[in-house]
Amino acid sequence: MKFLIASMVATAYLVIAGPALAVDMPAVGKAKCGACHAVDKKLVGPSYIDVSAKYKGDKDAAGKIIANVTKGGMFGWKLGNQSMPPRGLAASDADIKTMAEFIIGLSK
Repeated sequence: MKFLIASMVATAYLVIAGPALAVDMPAVGKAKCGACHAVDKKLVGPSYIDVSAKYKGDKDAAGKIIANVTKGGMFGWKLGNQSMPPRGLAASDADIKTMAEFIIGLSK
């Protein structure tokens, strides 16, 4: 009986809290950006959560991210010898806009 109650509580927790525990990046982010960036940890480049925190409260955050990704560079991050190439892996304007909006949304 205790096992049944514990299982029900665990299931209820996962149903309620599960979606809040993980954020999945858009497919374009996995395809074009995922080799160097992750949502919650630094890979080659900073995590999207760190980028979102950097621009939190900036009304033109999406525009700045779009401009930076389009031109490439380090954007003030200390990445050693690594620098983001312009447009990452040949991301389109629509791809870059989608990812910029996703990143900004992480700080909300």
